[in-house]
Amino acid sequence: MKKAPLYSRSRQRPFPTAQAAEDGRAPQPLSAASSPTLPLPPTPAKPSRWRPFAGRQRLLLAMLVAIALVMAGALAQRAMLDPPQALTQKQLDAAVRHSLEKEPLPSPYTKAFLAVRPSVVRVIGDDDDKDDLPKPGDDPRAHARSTGTGVVIIDNGTILTNLHVVVGAKRIRVTFADGHESEASMIGAQPENDLAVLRAKSIPDDLQAATMRGTGDLLPGDQVVAVGFPFGIGPSVSGGVISGLKRSFRSPEGERLTNLIQFDAAANPGNSGGPLVTMDGAVVGVVTAILNPGDQGTFIGIGFAVPIENAAAAAGMPPF
Repeated sequence: MKKAPLYSRSRQRPFPTAQAAEDGRAPQPLSAASSPTLPLPPTPAKPSRWRPFAGRQRLLLAMLVAIALVMAGALAQRAMLDPPQALTQKQLDAAVRHSLEKEPLPSPYTKAFLAVRPSVVRVIGDDDDKDDLPKPGDDPRAHARSTGTGVVIIDNGTILTNLHVVVGAKRIRVTFADGHESEASMIGAQPENDLAVLRAKSIPDDLQAATMRGTGDLLPGDQVVAVGFPFGIGPSVSGGVISGLKRSFRSPEGERLTNLIQFDAAANPGNSGGPLVTMDGAVVGVVTAILNPGDQGTFIGIGFAVPIENAAAAAGMPPF
């Protein structure tokens, strides 16, 4: 059945309106343009299939969202708390090798020498008793009856050396690491260990005393360096190991020394009185003699040092 039209398209005259009748005007026909248009009824929306499901499963969806949040939080916490993966030995070796190739480390001998160098002095025993010191540039061995080495053990200018370096000298001169020169006097001696204690008359402002340690934990095979002025050249450093402990030695003059440290770091005339130093830069002995069956007096691989315990006693220091 067809619906009735909402407005007429016929040419029939419309009924006169009340207003037109009052005005005495003839009613005008309604045109299509002037005809009132009524709105069409809205088209009903298609019902959603998800909305009923969401309504029925709202609790389930909330639980799923909560579970997802808990899992995300747990993963984040684990990422923050878990330690990073350990590097393999191969990776560590490669990193160390790369670092060393970029900036090589100094050798243990170098580090030991640098630690003791500020405390090493040249010691010269003169035959003349002139008051004037040698001028800069002069050979310090000129007019010297003996040349040796010493090590500063107290920063007030107290120096350990060998007794045979200074005994009988009319004047003793010392030269510090920074070039400062001074006369010195012998304030103590221990002939049975060939040790002498000197005191410099003037010292550098920043004089450093050597670090000393006992010999109780030394073992054959431990690395050491000998620092001194062999034949007046130096300071020179030579490296080796401790060859033995509690050795005895008889000097050409017939004096017998005991409880010595035997080492194989090169030592020659002029090294006498110099420090024997471990790899941590600590003085454990004072170089005192070398063994040579011949008459040349040069090194053949066997040197001896007085343990620092004896040397400290000679200076009146407390035992280690």
